[in-house]
Amino acid sequence: MTIVSHIPAAGGTTPNFTDYDGERARFSWAAVDRELGAAPGGCNIAHYAVDRHLHGPLADHCAFRFVGSGESATGSFVTERLTFAELGSRVRRFTNVLRALGVGKGDRVFVILGRIPEMYIAILGALRNGCVVSPLFSAFGPEPLATRIRLGAGQMLVTTDSLYRRRIASIRSDLPTLRHVLVIGGTDAAPSSDTVDFATAMSQVDDVADITPTSRDDPALLHFTSGTTGTPKGAIHVHGAVATHFATGRYALDLHPTDTFWCTADPGWVTGTSYGVITPLLHGITSVVDPAEFDAERWYRILAEQAVTVWYTAPTAIRMLMKAGPDLARTYAFPRLRFVASVGEPLNPDAVIWGRDVLGHPVHDNWWQTETGGIMIANTPGFDIKPGSMGRPLPGVDACIVAPRRDGDEARDVTVVDASDTEGELALRRGWPSMFRGYLNNDERYRRCFAGDWYLTGDLAKRDEDGYFWFVGRADDVIKSAGHLIGPFEVENVLMQHPAVAEAGVIGVPDETVGDIVKAFVSLSAGWTADDALRRELLAHARTRLGAAVAPKSIDFVDTLPHTRSGKIMRRLLKARELGLPEGDTSTLEAGR
Repeated sequence: MTIVSHIPAAGGTTPNFTDYDGERARFSWAAVDRELGAAPGGCNIAHYAVDRHLHGPLADHCAFRFVGSGESATGSFVTERLTFAELGSRVRRFTNVLRALGVGKGDRVFVILGRIPEMYIAILGALRNGCVVSPLFSAFGPEPLATRIRLGAGQMLVTTDSLYRRRIASIRSDLPTLRHVLVIGGTDAAPSSDTVDFATAMSQVDDVADITPTSRDDPALLHFTSGTTGTPKGAIHVHGAVATHFATGRYALDLHPTDTFWCTADPGWVTGTSYGVITPLLHGITSVVDPAEFDAERWYRILAEQAVTVWYTAPTAIRMLMKAGPDLARTYAFPRLRFVASVGEPLNPDAVIWGRDVLGHPVHDNWWQTETGGIMIANTPGFDIKPGSMGRPLPGVDACIVAPRRDGDEARDVTVVDASDTEGELALRRGWPSMFRGYLNNDERYRRCFAGDWYLTGDLAKRDEDGYFWFVGRADDVIKSAGHLIGPFEVENVLMQHPAVAEAGVIGVPDETVGDIVKAFVSLSAGWTADDALRRELLAHARTRLGAAVAPKSIDFVDTLPHTRSGKIMRRLLKARELGLPEGDTSTLEAGR
């Protein structure tokens, strides 16, 4: 077993978390609540992230640095800065925009934007107004966006002129609950009569706005996560989740007051919201935001020029940097960088070592889910790393391995496994503040996630004798690609909208860079010919409707797909055949398939 020893941070910064057993024993969520203090009306994420910093030394401190595409006279990237005071003013204005439009507490505000200042203003202003905020990934195609907005019964949408025209205009009539669309940019004041120009609306209100009273248990965020069957699941999170965001920023990301933090995740995913928006603001530190897509040289320049100290990114990005070669990294210096962490999919051991050898700091992997709302298990900077492991549970989090459930088992049928290195399902003891409080309109699915005091994650893992957890795989067919969770049903459904497709089955195929790539198997309707022209047509059809992040990268034509006797496509069997693995139990296979 390779163990990477803890490397002291640059400048002699002492990690926040150095006594594993002692800190876990002393820890209480009540103490975190006391440290955060009371908020007007009870508990509101935006109060803790913005308002409470506005009457002290942090008011003039930089909250966000947005990296531009242009360069200054010195050759450095041009950046737009927002101090906490400036952010607070704009957030309060947006709160007043919502109130002027009649959008109030409990109303659902969807945000479909790139990483621009208006995204952060909209999310925080809506939270401040007591709205339930649902940020969506702007690279989604029209159909995933429409599905999620319909499921969430969105009343307000904030987007850009370009995204509205390319993604929303074609589905606008299919969104009956949507009362207002705020549009940013564009040459016209608004692209159609039922939209409102963002800049105009902001100019018509002032920045005096009391915060809407909300409690710890009031809904705050709606994050969608994919499942193997049916539509995406909307995980509901509450304002009390702020305690987890704050504590994990201290323990898992080791944030200190002098840090400059860069989370590369898009806020359209839960990581980008919890750790790209909320957590650094809670700690009163400066966040770097890059609106551009991945580019290895650009990312190294940002790390160097912006003097990033704590960097939180994805394993896919680390692997892409590795592919770019060490020489590129060595043309830049990162003297202030002291901690690198990753999340989204398992991090291979080579990437941990690469970080140590090329960046000067090993990459610390951690684990959590949309449903957990925050980091649960982590390799933290004060301790040695076991490369390839998820790490150990953070203070306030209890984890165990339970015997895997068989098809048809009720959630209560689980048994905790005490033996080390035994594979089973990862379970967490319920009760941490950012635990999701339900799946939207699906109470039965939510109840099935729990067995007594344990939340059943659906991830297979094992725990070693030192208490480190190791990811094994998913217990279902959900595909993890470049940190995105992709539900096969959603892809299959879109493929079957094409008249050539009689049936489709979708799996994830391992890829050394992105984790898994989406592959589809298609049986054709009568009268269609399986050829490259049709394959390209189907790929384009899926990409247009789903977006590049979700659409399949390859398609194989097959005569028939394997089914169970109840008619379900056996994706497990498709994957075994694709990878040349044992097919396992096929007793439920439909006769003749």
